[in-house]
Amino acid sequence: MNEKKNFGQIVIDYAKSNPIVILLVIVSIFVGLTTKNFFSWGNFNNLVSNTAVRFIIALGVSGCLITKGTDLSAGRQVGLSACIAGILCQRGDYSGKIFPNVPEMSIWVVLLIVIAIGAIIGIINGLIISRLKVPPFITTLGTQTIVYGLALVVTNAQPVGGFQSAYTSFVAGKFGSANGFQIPYLLIIALLFGLFFWVLYNQMRHGKYMYAIGGNEIAAEVSGVNTKKTITLIYMTAGIMYAVAGWLVAAKSGGASSAMGQGYELEAIAGCTIGGISTTGGIGTVSGVLVGVLVFELLKIVLQFLGVNPYYNFIVQGIVIVVAVALDIRKNIKKK
Repeated sequence: MNEKKNFGQIVIDYAKSNPIVILLVIVSIFVGLTTKNFFSWGNFNNLVSNTAVRFIIALGVSGCLITKGTDLSAGRQVGLSACIAGILCQRGDYSGKIFPNVPEMSIWVVLLIVIAIGAIIGIINGLIISRLKVPPFITTLGTQTIVYGLALVVTNAQPVGGFQSAYTSFVAGKFGSANGFQIPYLLIIALLFGLFFWVLYNQMRHGKYMYAIGGNEIAAEVSGVNTKKTITLIYMTAGIMYAVAGWLVAAKSGGASSAMGQGYELEAIAGCTIGGISTTGGIGTVSGVLVGVLVFELLKIVLQFLGVNPYYNFIVQGIVIVVAVALDIRKNIKKK
């Protein structure tokens, strides 16, 4: 009896702390029961593929938010990485090759290249924030514009296509039988990154320092935490995650452009806030980020099945972000 009561109390507490998640799940179940093909393998694969890439981006943003920061350059960094990955993964015989003199490259070498570029951009963000004390909002807003400009320069504002089959087929790959249950590679990749971040946040010194900075940066520094180094590493890690996401999303889409990634940072922030990462800092979990991103992607699919004009998605996303942050602030005021 006590175990049932404890479990019930956990469910009630979760519902009180995450009303948006519960509401969206209820709406999704209702739509699924009243529309055709909502509960289908095709829709499931679509949900998983979209969630996997967004989850990887949100993992990068999560560390910034936990330390009371943010990263408005996330989407544009994904776009730049997608463009660079796409250019370097073009077939050698493709007539529209952006750089004809560049030989056909291994997709894994290209992945390492975009990761290095993402890490450099992240380090620059981290150094500006931690050492020059420029607010994260302003720093990453500036970086967002610079990175977008770089994407335009690299692509000459032209779409990128003609990818190697090895590149697109890997990202589109699935485990399982052709006519039965299948697990997309993207899901495995996302879960592996989720496991890594869970260990990073919960079992390693870096995670403890991160939460300490989010709780009180001055107190953390006084207690011996190298706040400058930790913040720089957080933004470097974020840049790496955006690079991986860009490499994946270009192959998933079969093409890339300088406009790719626009607004992804807002979706990532929304997923994090819905999943319980507090804007006041020091609070948040990897599992919460996964739930938040999954529910947010589920909301977009629900709107599609309801036949809602796609332009209204932006309005809904904005409302969800504001409500999630407002509820988070009220929750923390009550605790105080």
